[in-house]
Amino acid sequence: MNDITEEERKRMMQTKEAYRGTGMGIIFMAFFGTMWAGVGVMGLQGWGFPYVELIAMLVGLILVIGGLSFIFAAQKMPNQASAHLKRIHFWFNIVFIAEALLIWAAIAICNATDQAELIPGIIAIIVGIHFLPLAALFKIKLYYVTGVMICLVALLTLLLDPSTVMLGNHQITAKLSLLGFGCALILWTTGITLWLRVKNGKGLDVNRSL
Repeated sequence: MNDITEEERKRMMQTKEAYRGTGMGIIFMAFFGTMWAGVGVMGLQGWGFPYVELIAMLVGLILVIGGLSFIFAAQKMPNQASAHLKRIHFWFNIVFIAEALLIWAAIAICNATDQAELIPGIIAIIVGIHFLPLAALFKIKLYYVTGVMICLVALLTLLLDPSTVMLGNHQITAKLSLLGFGCALILWTTGITLWLRVKNGKGLDVNRSL
C-alpha cells in the first residue's frame, strides 16, 4: 500500500528538479540583479545615498531567501540522477564558459582601442544573449524575453546622448544608471516570475515551458 507508481515517482522527481532549478535561478537573478543595481548606483554618483543602495540590497535579499526556500524544499524530495540532467549541466557550463570568455575578450578589445566606456553596455549585451541558449536548454520561454530586454536596454544606453544629465543640482551618469537599474529590474522581475509560477503550481513538469 505504501508503494508508489512509476508515474508518481517520475512526477516527484520532476518536481524536485523544478524546485531545485527554480531556486538556483532565483538566486542567480538576485545576485546578478543586485550587481547590476550597483552599476546603476555608481551612475547616480552619490544621489539617493544610502536609500537606493538599501532598497537594492533588500530586494536581492528577499529573492535569495525565496530561492533558498525552493532548494531546501527540494532536499526533502527523492533524489534523482539521469542522463538528461547530466546533459543539462554540461551545456549549462558550456554557456557560462563561453559567456565569460566573450566578456574577457570584450574588455580586452575595448581597453586596447581606448573605448572603455563601451564595456558595461557590451557586457550587458553578452549577458542578454547568453539567456537565449538557456531558454532552449531549460525550456523556459521567459528567458527569451529576459535576454531580449537586456539587449534592448544595453543598445539604448550605447546610443543614448548625452551620457550625463542634471538631476536637480546633482549630475548623474545617465547611461550607467539606466543600464544598471534597467538590467537589475529585468533580472529581479524574472526571478519573481519564476518564484510565483512554481509557487502557483506551474512549471513543475520540467518538460513543459514556463
